Amino acid sequence: MHSDPADLMMNPRVAVIDDDPAVRHSLGLLLETRGWRAQPFERAGDFLQQARAADFHCLVIDVRIPGMSGLELFAELGRQTRELGAYLPPVLFLTGHGDIPMVVHALQQGARDFLEKPADPRTLLDAVGKALLVDRGAREEHAARAGLLGEIAGLTAREREVLTEMVAGYLSKQIADHLQISTKTVEAHRLRICHKFNVRTGMELAAKLREIPPSLWQRRV
Repeated sequence: MHSDPADLMMNPRVAVIDDDPAVRHSLGLLLETRGWRAQPFERAGDFLQQARAADFHCLVIDVRIPGMSGLELFAELGRQTRELGAYLPPVLFLTGHGDIPMVVHALQQGARDFLEKPADPRTLLDAVGKALLVDRGAREEHAARAGLLGEIAGLTAREREVLTEMVAGYLSKQIADHLQISTKTVEAHRLRICHKFNVRTGMELAAKLREIPPSLWQRRV
């Protein structure tokens, strides 16, 4: 069962993914001193099978996990984010000194931060606290984006075609020529689309959808 969004905001949850039981236990106790609920996972595969990234406010991942590594897990979660529209909370990596070049690459791919083992308790708590603040804003943005995708999913195939033309900046007559329909029909579609997205002009609509790839509204959902 997935967690309720309101519950997540009131009770921050942190996933700790590390094959060392002592590390999982100590980090869990440390995080709970701040009132944050820690959930341990021994393997990356356990996390993928038993949990969902969106159910957590922060992921603390050891770089060197047997089997699928922490970096491979991060790459898989990134793929889910891009292809499935999944939400990925901030990721903090736990790393040995020799792993730093690999983690720097992960930072370039969107990881939040990394901490060298053994992590200083105050440093770790500070890093998680900052990640939770980032998560709140990112989660709200993701929810707004999901709402827009829901509106797009409710459009007809023709309305999606008109939407694509509108966002590209074409006028009604141009859209009519491109789609081989009447200008009056285009205007009717434009009016309905603007009403559904609560905007008045194509420019406002384009601004609202600027973060959503056109492929998501050009295809049938």
